[in-house]
Amino acid sequence: MNAFAPMPFSSSPMDSSGVSSMPHNLEAEQALLGALMFDNGVFERLSDRLRGQHFYEPFHQRLFEAIEDHIRQGMLAEPTILMERFKQDPAFQEFGGLRYFADLVDRAPPAANAPDYARVVYDTALRRDLIRIGGEIIKEAPNPETPADEQIEQAEQTLYSLAETGKPSSGFVSFSHALSGAVQMAAEAYQREGKLAGLATGLNDLDRKLGGLHPSDLLILAGRPSMGKTALATNMAFNVARAYQWEPTPEGRKTVNGGVVAFYSLEMSAEQLAMRILADASGVSSDKLRKGEIDATDFGKLRDAAVEIGESPLYIDATGGLSMSKLAARARRLKRMEHGLDLIIVDYLQLVTTGDSGGQKNRVQEVSEITGGLKALAKELSVPIIALSQLSRQVEQREDKRPQLSDLRESGSIEQDADCVMFVYRESYYLGRAEPREGTEEHLQWQQDMDRLQGQAEVVIGKQRHGPIGIVKLAFDAETVRFGNLAHGYEEVSYE
Repeated sequence: MNAFAPMPFSSSPMDSSGVSSMPHNLEAEQALLGALMFDNGVFERLSDRLRGQHFYEPFHQRLFEAIEDHIRQGMLAEPTILMERFKQDPAFQEFGGLRYFADLVDRAPPAANAPDYARVVYDTALRRDLIRIGGEIIKEAPNPETPADEQIEQAEQTLYSLAETGKPSSGFVSFSHALSGAVQMAAEAYQREGKLAGLATGLNDLDRKLGGLHPSDLLILAGRPSMGKTALATNMAFNVARAYQWEPTPEGRKTVNGGVVAFYSLEMSAEQLAMRILADASGVSSDKLRKGEIDATDFGKLRDAAVEIGESPLYIDATGGLSMSKLAARARRLKRMEHGLDLIIVDYLQLVTTGDSGGQKNRVQEVSEITGGLKALAKELSVPIIALSQLSRQVEQREDKRPQLSDLRESGSIEQDADCVMFVYRESYYLGRAEPREGTEEHLQWQQDMDRLQGQAEVVIGKQRHGPIGIVKLAFDAETVRFGNLAHGYEEVSYE
């Protein structure tokens, strides 16, 4: 076999003879491999996206992976050394053995041109994947058993994955590659202010307990009505968006602080949610805002706050009855925008639907499917997702009304799928509804307890996959419906 007689490059799935041919450029693959073996330093100039599977020729795939493996281990990757790895490979002899490696090096282009050849290899790989995806869409489109909107959402998801990773499914990655990512995360946490590995919520004690919000994590924030779970989620969303900072990269933007937030408000309108954030930012009572009981001074505060926070990258979707598939599709679109996406909040879990019009599933099965979908979406987009959830009424029947995992309504796999389960609890809410008769000794004690608890709230961490459980104490301002920091905010609790 002539080592340098590759199939000609084709940019179309059909060549001149009408025979199906996938896009490829073997000359570019040979040039790139030759440059790598001639100068291993070229490897550091290549895009991190390039992988062995992006080569068209299977033997070239294995050769690139061998070169990459040697370089990452600090070993020399040159023809004589690499030959030992391929002695038992039939394709190695078919291509000409060591002579083929030597020819690749002899005809290698200048090192400065190697990234251009890498881009050609990567681009043709994407084109092959596009053809495969297009073929799958054409094959599935006539199927009447699959609704058209579901086919569109599936196609969008596949194309999104292709755009993000270079292929429809990432499959296995080597431990060394995963380890490199873990070390990078630790290094970024060390360099970041606050030393957090994840995204800061702006609630210092909660951040210390969780280590921030981590990409790919699903966090459940649950509570009974009027506990303030929506207010807490809104505070976190606003804190993250307001702190957003970025730096330019060759691929676009990289978030260096804060983040872009998608808030799915399935219960409240976008205007109601914005009103809460405006009360938080301005310090004007949300109750006064709602009733219109503000004066010129308050309005001035509102106007100044609106100007200050107006450009915060917080996107609100207030579509009621949103299905899980549509929620995921809209998140993918936002992720692909110029600014990207760093945090998703869903308010609340039980209002998301599965889109199953047949009604064959019970509610527990539906919620389990939704939590599984949210966890998969968090991993796919590599962002943390906070999903709010209701608690069952059995909390009200206990003397100690502090929530626990068994209180999750329609739990199904909520506890199983979640990386962290948190409960919002305000003891003053319950105590205020149990006021004894005035003038009694019990009323005096009650008043003392109310004074002690006023302005305080708790976040009870019932499950945390990456750390300890426990109670985080926060400040709570009922006037602006705002959570804040308290000194000495959390109590350690050992693992179960």
